[in-house]
Amino acid sequence: MTGLLTRKLKKKLSLSLSGLFLSTALTLSAAPAAEAFDWSNAIGSIVLVSAQYSMLNKQVAYLDGKGRGEYLDQIKGQEGVNEDPEANAMLDRVMGRLSGAIAKTDPSIEKNPYHYFVNNSTKFNAYCTLGHNVSVNIGLFTTLNYNEDEVAFVLGHELGHGEQHDPANGVKRTFPIALLAAVAGSQSNMLEAVGTNLLANLGSAKLVTLPMEKKADELGFTYATEAGYNPGAGSALWQRVMEKMGNNRETFLGTIFMPSDHPNNGSRRDKYTKRMYEYSGKHVNVDKKTGAILVNKKNLGLVRPGGDMSSRERTYLVAGSLARVYHEQPSVQPSAEQDGSDLYFGGRRIMSLQYGDDGAAWVEKLNKAAGKGKQPVKQPVVSNKKGTVA
Repeated sequence: MTGLLTRKLKKKLSLSLSGLFLSTALTLSAAPAAEAFDWSNAIGSIVLVSAQYSMLNKQVAYLDGKGRGEYLDQIKGQEGVNEDPEANAMLDRVMGRLSGAIAKTDPSIEKNPYHYFVNNSTKFNAYCTLGHNVSVNIGLFTTLNYNEDEVAFVLGHELGHGEQHDPANGVKRTFPIALLAAVAGSQSNMLEAVGTNLLANLGSAKLVTLPMEKKADELGFTYATEAGYNPGAGSALWQRVMEKMGNNRETFLGTIFMPSDHPNNGSRRDKYTKRMYEYSGKHVNVDKKTGAILVNKKNLGLVRPGGDMSSRERTYLVAGSLARVYHEQPSVQPSAEQDGSDLYFGGRRIMSLQYGDDGAAWVEKLNKAAGKGKQPVKQPVVSNKKGTVA
């Protein structure tokens, strides 16, 4: 069967699904209107299509399991493999850390690890398909300027789909009825039809519902933060996307990453901010209108733009660093201090001052917001984990 998959998919990769739909429609409409309805034929067709649905489930299970390596080879053949060393090294790190986080609640990932690669597309996208196979466009890395925390949130979202078995469920839910009928009425191989349809729709949001997207966002936040990435990076990611394309569902993302029935970019950013706020024990927030950092409801303003990041994008990352301090030290009253060109809070480095931020002013504002009239507590020394320090 696996040899047939390789030969057939290579041969049929350019097959036009629309042609199948058209030929099916023409066949179904060819009967004269006055002809009596043939119940026996109708029942026979229903039984045949039902059998094909059963076969569809079996073939999806095959590609999702034993056939996943062969399916990955087909994806690589279609998408192309990009050898960019920085992107590949980052992908290795991110997938390793996210997989470790997932393993805490799903040990089966160790026996069924994710396969992944960087492809040649310059568009902003990544997807998880059948068989725990993940592909990331080189365009995602360049759009995010290789910001590992933000890349981790995108991939955490995709692994959320994988953990919920969304790829398999999406294929079975959306597999074209017309194509299924065409297979049922011919000698076509179901594995060939499934494989061709999947390769024609790699990364397509048609397979994903709104509830699936919301759940993947929730899981993505959990996986990324458990892996030690910046809790504000999900918001920073969507802030960056908005600045490049606006609060729009398509433009350079297209319908693949942002279908029309999914939340807009601002909504996703704000939901990630709400998760960050809850993660911090409701100490750290960002005002969605002004972009200002709020610590214990006190407005601390925005940080300056830096590198290729806008003031708002960088502010979300600083807020995320503050949120982690409160999350990891819930019983400690943190305090801020400046050490050269770096700002520390609760013993953790949270911000570089190299872009012109007033360190003394930030120390004063943070200590005032954190104090709330309590006596300061000696700070534990916390080593900063790998990741972006804004």
